[in-house]
Amino acid sequence: MTDKKNKDLYYLDDLSDYKVASGYSDVRGWVVKDAENRAIGRVEGLLASKSAERVVYLDVEVDEDLIEEGHRTYATSASKGVHGFKNEEGENHLIIPIGLANLDEDENEVHTDRINRSTFARADRFKKDTTFDQDYEVRMYQLYTGDTSQESSVYDDKFYNRKEFDRSKTRNTSR
Repeated sequence: MTDKKNKDLYYLDDLSDYKVASGYSDVRGWVVKDAENRAIGRVEGLLASKSAERVVYLDVEVDEDLIEEGHRTYATSASKGVHGFKNEEGENHLIIPIGLANLDEDENEVHTDRINRSTFARADRFKKDTTFDQDYEVRMYQLYTGDTSQESSVYDDKFYNRKEFDRSKTRNTSR
């Protein structure tokens, strides 16, 4: 959980002074497809950073079949003979940085040409309306990009300056 006084991410619906910027599509409800054009879920919400003053994540409700594919009764053991659960019952949401999304406005779809289904299946998920911490953001960033240079302990105000959070990099792929 995140310390409330240091909270920076909010659902766009919860911020009265924020809205989808003109010239950008409101993608809530749109199907999300992976790099191989397979559906992984639907955009349920948009997460805005108050410090960056813009939307930085899509909150995706993951399809049940992806959850089944990614569910491992026993995740990697911490030590021999010790096992833990990766995702708990009801954890069916994950975040995608806005800069990793491409929009197909003709089909009302979001495409992620850099992330495949198996990556999404391995991703840590959370329950709807759960506040997650910066460690979760960094883990997801590392999983999606392969960039392990960002450590949770040095998360700073420049985290959202990366191209993965730049919505101007979000392309419209309409035909």
